[in-house]
Parts: sequence; C-alpha cells; structure tokens
Amino acid sequence: MNINVDLSQLVECIGDAIIVVDAHEKIVLWNPAATRIFGYTEEEALGNTLDLIVPERQRHRHNEGCRKSMETGITRYGASLLKVPALHKSGSMLSIAFTVGMLFDEEHKVNGIVALIRDETERYAQEKALKQRISELETPHS
Repeated sequence: MNINVDLSQLVECIGDAIIVVDAHEKIVLWNPAATRIFGYTEEEALGNTLDLIVPERQRHRHNEGCRKSMETGITRYGASLLKVPALHKSGSMLSIAFTVGMLFDEEHKVNGIVALIRDETERYAQEKALKQRISELETPHS
C-alpha cells in the first residue's frame, strides 16, 4: 500500500497537540489539538513564547533548558515521556505528557524544537484518587 502523507493534514487531524518553537523560542506552529487542550487559538499562540502554557513556578527551569537545547542542539530528554503541569488559558492547571525533538536547518544548526503533547489531566486525577483510596484502605483503623 502506498500512501502519500500530507504533513499539513497530519498536523491538523492528530489528537495530540503539536507545538513548534523557533530558534528565538517563539511559537511558529500550533495545531487544532493544541487549541483544544490549552484554550488558545492559533492566532493567540503564534509569535508568543511557551510562557503561555508553562506555569510560573516552572518557567525559569523550562526557559533555561530550552535555551541550552537551542545552543547545543541536544535535548537531554530525547524520546523520554515527560509528565509536567501546564496552564490552560482559563488559568486552570493541566497535567500533560509530552516528547520533544530538535529541528535543524540544512547546515545542521538548530532552528526549532517540536513538542507532541497529550492532555493527561483526567487520567492523572483518576490515578491520584485511586492511590488515595489504596492508602486509606491500607491504613489500619483504630
């Protein structure tokens, strides 16, 4: 079977957020799933930094890591699945899981970072409730 993949169609239809920042850490790609997950339209997100969705207490560490990756062309995370809190446009907190990849130009100079992001908020809440219930059941009653 030979399928001609239209990358723009793939970016539009995929259920996970696809976000790309350029070498200046500005958002240059924001797919419909990113809008669904984070609440910002493509127009609101493009040209901004990821501070839109990175909670205040994580921004310094996130920005330092992003800058280092841009300088070196290496991410210490590779294909690792990262699980972190994120911020919705409404101000509510989300739990997300994502992978990142480095993007390079023809001279192999970093020109961006791509993140594929899944909203894990509901699953995280269920897991937390289950752990709480297990803890309650394991605690001896006096």
